[in-house]
Amino acid sequence: MNSPKEILKRYWGFDHFKPLQESIINSVLDQQDTFALLPTGGGKSVCYQIPGLISEGICLVISPLISLINDQVNTLKEKDIKAVSLTGAISPEELSVFFDNCKYGNYKFLYLSPERLDSEYVIGRIQDLNVNYIVVDEAHCISQWGNDFRPAYKKIHLLRKHLPNKNIIALTATATLEVQKDIITSLELTSPKIFKKSFKRENISFNIITTENKNELLRIILQKNTQSSIVYVSNRKSTIQLSDFLKSRHITAL
Repeated sequence: MNSPKEILKRYWGFDHFKPLQESIINSVLDQQDTFALLPTGGGKSVCYQIPGLISEGICLVISPLISLINDQVNTLKEKDIKAVSLTGAISPEELSVFFDNCKYGNYKFLYLSPERLDSEYVIGRIQDLNVNYIVVDEAHCISQWGNDFRPAYKKIHLLRKHLPNKNIIALTATATLEVQKDIITSLELTSPKIFKKSFKRENISFNIITTENKNELLRIILQKNTQSSIVYVSNRKSTIQLSDFLKSRHITAL
């Protein structure tokens, strides 16, 4: 059996793991329920993809966005790793063929949205697969404390009844302490190993500035900056208004 580092080198071309990745991978391989809070760019996907490649069977990945699912599947396919997704409308006949392919086609990863788990047929066919791990990506969607709450995520723990003795890996890049507790409780994680990496980056500083004219202050800051900048606002309408304002002040904005 290949080691995690050998898999990392073979498929990702790296000699060393990012912080916490190896510890998370070892926790998964030890059949521990695992919760990982890693910042964007921290390499969350590798934390379940390497165990999924090492272990026999197919890794079940529950993810909220079709775009995210497609991106993950395409990335794996580019590495000649067999991955498939259950997205979009599909007839009963096509669904039957789909799961036959999952079972007999040596696929390593099956991606689907949590809403798919509402189907008794889908649950039954998943039971028939040799599932090695249950992965809950963007796990903060399970919490009513968060802004991205998805009711279907609340039913994921029921997979335990259909897939006993399969450990769950919950991953997220954004979760307050309340959300973290909610994730662990809602998924019914058993004595989970918990991993958290600091979001602090040495090249980024955080400042709070009080002003009566935000747009004018932003103009001053951007005109002093010679590099590209990203400005976050609360809604789409505000992005258009702010972009128009900056353009009127001869600052390129999209």
